[in-house]
Amino acid sequence: MATHDFLLGPVLSFRGIGADGTWKVSALIGLKEGAAVPTLLLEGKACAAPRQLLVIRKERYLRYDLSCAMKKTERRVEYGVQGGPTWHFTVPGRDLAPRLAYVSCNGFSDPAGMRRLVRPANTVWADLLASHDKSLRGGMLLDKEQLWHEVRIHDKGLQRFQLLLMGGDQIYFDSIWEDLPELKHWVSLSRAEQLKFSVSATLDRKIEAYYFTLYARRWLPEKRRPWGAAEPNRDAADALARIPTLMMWDDHDIFDGWGSYSPEMQRSPLFRCLFRHARRAFWVFQMQHALDDLPELEDATPPGFSSQDPIYRPVAWSQRLAQDPLALPLLDGQPGFTSAFQAGPLALVVADLRTERSRTQVLGTDSWTQLKAWLGKLDAKAPPKNPGTRVQHLLFMSSVPVVHPKLSAAEALLDNLGQDHVLDSSADDLRDHWSHDDHEGERKRLLEVLSETARSKGLRVSLVSGDVHVAAWGIAYRRDLPASEARAQIQQFTSSAVVHPSLMGVAERLFLGLLNASAGSPQHLDAHSSVEMMLFPGHNRYVMPARNWLALELDEGSDRPKLWATWRCETETAFSNHLQTVAPA
Repeated sequence: MATHDFLLGPVLSFRGIGADGTWKVSALIGLKEGAAVPTLLLEGKACAAPRQLLVIRKERYLRYDLSCAMKKTERRVEYGVQGGPTWHFTVPGRDLAPRLAYVSCNGFSDPAGMRRLVRPANTVWADLLASHDKSLRGGMLLDKEQLWHEVRIHDKGLQRFQLLLMGGDQIYFDSIWEDLPELKHWVSLSRAEQLKFSVSATLDRKIEAYYFTLYARRWLPEKRRPWGAAEPNRDAADALARIPTLMMWDDHDIFDGWGSYSPEMQRSPLFRCLFRHARRAFWVFQMQHALDDLPELEDATPPGFSSQDPIYRPVAWSQRLAQDPLALPLLDGQPGFTSAFQAGPLALVVADLRTERSRTQVLGTDSWTQLKAWLGKLDAKAPPKNPGTRVQHLLFMSSVPVVHPKLSAAEALLDNLGQDHVLDSSADDLRDHWSHDDHEGERKRLLEVLSETARSKGLRVSLVSGDVHVAAWGIAYRRDLPASEARAQIQQFTSSAVVHPSLMGVAERLFLGLLNASAGSPQHLDAHSSVEMMLFPGHNRYVMPARNWLALELDEGSDRPKLWATWRCETETAFSNHLQTVAPA
């Protein structure tokens, strides 16, 4: 079958490590409903028939199983369409930590902003792919940082990254307010009329169609060169086909600011309808699960109890997905999509900070309970015959930065100027932050939970985040413990954005100045805990206003590996490298 018939994909997704040591990977492909189902080959052998995840509007979406055995050393695996193009991904060695790349904000909220870019929209993706796979470089010249990886990775025929973490805003649905006439009209109504606005059956179908069709248009644009062309595209689609992904949503995957509007607006019929269809589309396209396996969220607010925070009935995900061998390892007993993984010395939590979000809540009670339970079961003890395999580093993926400059004056000003304006993102962007006054208590809880995990398990803990359209580095630490206590310190790496323009306009540059001025002062959260922005490595300010991506790599062959974080930041003509290390506990 010709891949020009593809509506979407292939999109690789990492599903965890099986009990038998299998590196579990799936591939999502979209087709027209009547098209022949392609046969995919993995290492020269035909894959099993795909599972159908969705059929909608004469389109069908299929998930293939590309899982393969992990061996003592890492290896490059080929897969492809029978009689068509092939791709590769690299499987880490057994008991070794995978090498990670991290990106966020793969899109834009305002097309006018993209026109201000000096370089093409996919320039950062092209740089990531050149660093990942030697065959995708073309005539691109390598710099010193990229050359360092040649002997240990590329000269062995391998690829640099084994997982691609995508921390939110993989797709921007803000355009729905302009593209659907009914929603454009809704924006012009008074607030009272907006809250009472009724969603007709016709509008509900239009909203559903918008959420389920935009993924194909954005993730595999019609104007790109077809798969198998002599010259690769070096875009997001290329990356999604070559590196197994772990995705978690943020507000733009629903629409700008979801969760940070007033309780009345969040509960309005229109907002409920938008969220329902965004959630269903996210489940299929980003989490690669069958739509039939997704339960509706059930309100679990106790009778007679008044709360502005959503309270949903928890889901026993292991039972719900028991028949799916490629189910993601979602934490049981939570209503959201938080998942957790372990790969050699690395543990990874991919936190869902949107399902239960409100003005005053990031995670609900059941989600906190299950998160702490999973962390409590982390095994940091090494087997006697293999001391290098114990969990040594926990990486917590937070779509919104935990450590970020606090803008108290701006918070107060925007909170007092009004609320619920869906086309004005300034106020909801600040309300989204962990550092906002309304979320400060939960931020303390998160840092206390992670700090206690580090101390009790003998681990290092690091945070990785995106969202804010700058690169930044910060730390959270305990003032009541000696500085020599490495586990008392948690570093955060912020990388954003891979496509969305960074702070470029006059007003944004003024905001950048405010960010840097505020970043110079530590934030003391309580009597023991503080967070602090650090000067960005190799830069004389705290935030770097440039599109960027991030590499996260643990030392290989060491019983006590360091974590290396390397930002690649776009300049007018090339990329700059900014390195930071996290010492072992």
